Amino acid sequence: MTCKCIDLVLMTQKKFIFNYKNVRWARGRHDTYLCFVVKRRTGPDSLSFDFGHLRNRTGCHVELLFLRHLGALCPGLSGSSVDGARMYYAVTWFCSWSPCSKCSQQLAHFLSQTPNLRLRIFVSRLYFCDEEDSQEREGLRHLKRAGVQISVMTYKDYFYCWQTFVARRERSFKAWDDLHQNSVRLVRKLNRILQPCETEDLRDGFALLGL
Repeated sequence: MTCKCIDLVLMTQKKFIFNYKNVRWARGRHDTYLCFVVKRRTGPDSLSFDFGHLRNRTGCHVELLFLRHLGALCPGLSGSSVDGARMYYAVTWFCSWSPCSKCSQQLAHFLSQTPNLRLRIFVSRLYFCDEEDSQEREGLRHLKRAGVQISVMTYKDYFYCWQTFVARRERSFKAWDDLHQNSVRLVRKLNRILQPCETEDLRDGFALLGL
């Protein structure tokens, strides 16, 4: 399957490292990149994948840009497949920044209308989450209440992205200085943000996905 608006070309090594590096002070990193994997299943013997990456465009954040193309990636999302079977989707994002508050709200609203889609988000850095009362923090809690699994990227996630989305040319992924320390710091910070929030997951159909 091909969606013309989604970049199916692998990212360059330089672009991936610059934009996904989990540094404390991310100067000059104004774009948000989103690498995605879409897994779909209609039954125990029917499984397929799509993957690619996007970045934000003028006037549209990358999270909402992804939703614009979801119809091409997830046919039958709002109903059944051609043979009448219910389609279930598991979508995984690897984002260079966590979503802003407005994107979080729109994502949560969208997910409330699509119970056959589950979203998991891995983030490299947290966007404007330093202040205790920031709207971005509340946005992340709103996503968690909507059933979204939000995690900070660790070495294994960077390694997976390197293998899947980067034109690595047989070059192995090499961790940069402080990757682990910064991941630990961000994991603790995200846990503090999400701790007050409790999630109830009522989506029984995802047992088919084996996740």
